[in-house]
Amino acid sequence: MVRLLRPFGRAVTYTRWLHLFIAVVAPSLLLFVREVWWIWLIAAAALVPAGLVPAVRVVEGLQARLLLTGHRHDSESTGIVVAPSASWSDRGRLVLWLEARLLLGYVTLTVSAQLIFAMVDLAAAPFEHDTEQSGPFVLAGHAWWHMLLVPMFLLALGVTVLAAGHLITALALRLLGPSPAERLAALEERTEHLLERTRIARELHDSIGHALTVAVVQAGAARAAGDPAFTGRALAAIEESGRAALEDLERVLGVLRESERPVSSRPTLTDADRLLESARAAGTKVDVEMTGPLDTVPGPVSREGYRILQESLTNVLRHGGSVPARVRIAVADGMLTLDVRNPLTADIPGPGRGSGLRGVRERAALLGGHALTGPADGDWQVHVELPVN
Repeated sequence: MVRLLRPFGRAVTYTRWLHLFIAVVAPSLLLFVREVWWIWLIAAAALVPAGLVPAVRVVEGLQARLLLTGHRHDSESTGIVVAPSASWSDRGRLVLWLEARLLLGYVTLTVSAQLIFAMVDLAAAPFEHDTEQSGPFVLAGHAWWHMLLVPMFLLALGVTVLAAGHLITALALRLLGPSPAERLAALEERTEHLLERTRIARELHDSIGHALTVAVVQAGAARAAGDPAFTGRALAAIEESGRAALEDLERVLGVLRESERPVSSRPTLTDADRLLESARAAGTKVDVEMTGPLDTVPGPVSREGYRILQESLTNVLRHGGSVPARVRIAVADGMLTLDVRNPLTADIPGPGRGSGLRGVRERAALLGGHALTGPADGDWQVHVELPVN
């Protein structure tokens, strides 16, 4: 019993009823001026040009969200879109919605009014109040038992309210819901969000991993050297790497906090000197050769190239220690080439191992390029080619 009565304790049950009444307010007021049936035909005809106006879909969507679902959130949570009509299909569905809302509102208003009037008449019958009603639910006479019929009519009114509310909500989800184009756009947006989260996770791995690797290598080297001057340089390198990592972390957190707010641009290959100096400070002798116009490389390619170089140098420090590394960066013939080599040691993992190397290959693949990682001529090599056109 309690379960059956639960819907009547929800506000949305009555706001749906109100939503239907709003649709018939104007025609109902005109009936007080002149009571003719064709006023409803005029109202139905007027809704056709109204439904062709793109902005009307926004108004109807807002009303439906608030009164039919009780929420004002996005369409993903309510199933109702608040956006102007973008196609003739949207306009056609909106016209159908307006006509259906008018028809269902008229039926609901008529039935509800008749039930309410009947309950008033039945409740007044024992007191011999004269009623001049012409409704289908009026009983002749003034018998006391007429009052016993009031609960039955009240139940009928409740069923009418619930049924009409569920029906208009189902129609709203069908006719005011997202079109195929809008569903595709929403799917693409969700995909972009997922890719952005993946990119952020990869950036944190690259940046924080690089800083921690430099710190570990430097601290170990300083402790083994026992030289105050070397220790000072090691601490300076750790400080610089940590500061750079904190800057990256703050930028990424800014993206997570306010995804729509522009944040400071990510480093590009023109900022590669910071990485190279950090690697040198960690004890790695880096031989660098840069050719071609790096400043003309598109932003996305240059930023991903920076991260690939960062991960490659991190891999050298993590597995090779203080070994010489050769870095070649070239831009020629519509292609950006990055090549990082260092002597192969027993601690370097085999081909394809390590999440960092997988990240290098994933970055290259997303940009339409390719990456090779593994032993080559006695060295460990990371070779990446990315298109720049």
